[in-house]
This record gives sequence, structure tokens and C-alpha cells, in this order.
Amino acid sequence: MEEVAAVARPVWAGNLSFGLVSLPVGLYTATDSHTIHFHQLQRGTSDRIRNRRVNERTGKEVELEDIVKGFDTGDEYVLIEPKELEEIAPGRSRSLEIRGFVDLAEVDPIFFDKTYYLGPRGAEFGKVYSLLEQALARAGKAGIATFVMRQHEYLVALKSENGLLTLHTLHWADEIRDPKKEIGTLPGKAEAKASEKELKMAEQLIRAMSMDWDPEQFHDTFQEKVAALIEAKKAGETVEKAEPAAEPTGVVDLMDALRASIERAGSPKATGGKATASGRAPASSKAAAKKPAAKKRIRSAPKEDLAGLTKADLYKKAAAANLPGRSHMSRDDLVQALSSAAA
Repeated sequence: MEEVAAVARPVWAGNLSFGLVSLPVGLYTATDSHTIHFHQLQRGTSDRIRNRRVNERTGKEVELEDIVKGFDTGDEYVLIEPKELEEIAPGRSRSLEIRGFVDLAEVDPIFFDKTYYLGPRGAEFGKVYSLLEQALARAGKAGIATFVMRQHEYLVALKSENGLLTLHTLHWADEIRDPKKEIGTLPGKAEAKASEKELKMAEQLIRAMSMDWDPEQFHDTFQEKVAALIEAKKAGETVEKAEPAAEPTGVVDLMDALRASIERAGSPKATGGKATASGRAPASSKAAAKKPAAKKRIRSAPKEDLAGLTKADLYKKAAAANLPGRSHMSRDDLVQALSSAAA
């Protein structure tokens, strides 16, 4: 018998309305977190540390159903029951009403918080759902709405993406902090004005490092290192520590740093063999390619099954071969880089 995949349950269900058109929808989580989670233990033991709800006066644990919300007014607490919060917004907690439509480009990225998928609550509502999705796609607009979920009101942007409706929660305007008040070291326009030559070199570096957006090229290397650290400690091994952070670039060294960055970005090694914006690799990179590299220590070594090694062992070999960027590589990246160096 063919196994049927489990269908996710919506985190919120209600009616989406625009004008006099109403559509029953469900809200589904669009993203997952791949963070490695740890238990808290007392040092030197395997005893778990538990967080409990404890009455600070009596020291006794309190059941969840016996807990109410209290707002501190200074002189006393105003107690609010969970039911009372539901009662003040009975309709709004099940209503997602579009107030109007805006160009998405008008919404500053700082306002975006979390993304959800929207789906119709029943096949019979597919036509209305598809109508709104296609109309938004043609108009290039996003619907702005508010709704209540889990005793919180949200400002949201509703948009069409790849044939479905997505909902993006937005920060309220008064939640956005003023950077001039938060950051005391922001430079003034006069003292931080760059020279025309510096600007041109910075623009050239940006062009040399330009690429197409492909999220599949990026992955969470830190979580991979955490997993490698766990495996290494299980095996009684050690892993290579991360390389130290780069030193800050001083004003005196700025032009040299820009020039070296452009040469590095335009080299075949950095671009996978691609030419620079000028159509040819810089002479400095050609000269560098002719120089004998430390990788020859790997080339002269007998071939071995790198795929069978642990990530910790791969790190050691990469360090011995002086492979650049090894601290940012995944296990597969290390195998590929070491194999290429040994070829």
C-alpha cells in the first residue's frame, strides 16, 4: 500500500477578505530551523537541568492552567485571564481583512519578519484562491492586512509567489529603532567622505564580485562544524579551530586593500575560471598561477579514500595542504578540494 505523506496542520485558520470577497484559508509555517539543540546538564554529571514554573514566594511548582497574566502598574498587578484576551477580539481572531494594496518595493526590508504559506480550506475554494493569487501576480502588488493570532495582532503583507499566496508578518512602525539613536559611532558626511578614486575602485570591486542570486549555493557551515565537533568528541578526536577574524582595514591601507580585493575577485581561482569585467584575468593572478603552491605536498602523496575519512581528519589534511578557506568548508567541500589538489 502506498504510504501517504502527513499533511501539516495550519497554525491559524480564518477568513481572508478583500472587498466583499471572502475566502476561508489556513496559515502554514513556511520555514524550518536546522539549529542543533542541546540539553542543559550539570557540569561533571549527566543530570538534566529542567526549567519549571515556580512560585517565587512559596518555592512550589505551579501548573500551567493556574497561571494568569499580570500587568505591573507600579502599585499593583492587574490580572488578565487568557479567556478575557480572546473575548475582546472574537471576530478579529478569525478574520484576515486586506486594507489595501501596495507596491512591494515600497515596503522597506527592515519591516519584514516571518513568512507563512496560505492555503484554501477546502477544494471548493480553489477558484477564489487562484483568482486572488493571479490578480496579485498581474498587478505586481501586495495586500496589506492585520489579524490576530495567539493573542497578538500582526501587520502583514500578502503576495503571490510561484503560484501560491504567501503571508509575511511585518514589524509595526513604532517597533523600528532609529539607527542614529542606537549607534553612537555613525560617521558624519564630511569626515567620512570617500575620494572619487576610492569610490571607483569600490564600484569596480562590486562589479567583479557580482553574481546571480542562488540560495542553494549557501548553507549553514557553523551547524556543520557543530555536528563535526560532536562526532569528533565522540571519537576522542579534535577539530581545527576557526581562523581568526580579519584585522580592521585602516584608512591608510584602504586603497591597497581595494586593489588586492579586485585582483582576488577577478582571478580564475576565485571565480571558477571566469574572466574579470575587463574580459581577461589580471596579470597578477596569471603570475600567481605559475608559482608553485603548497598543494604539491598533497599531489605527491599516494591517493587515498578521502570519502571514508571523518571531517576532523579532512580538516587536518586541509590544514597540512594549506588550503585557503578550509574553515568555511563543509565535509563534502573538503573532500572535493583535497581531491582537486591531489589530482
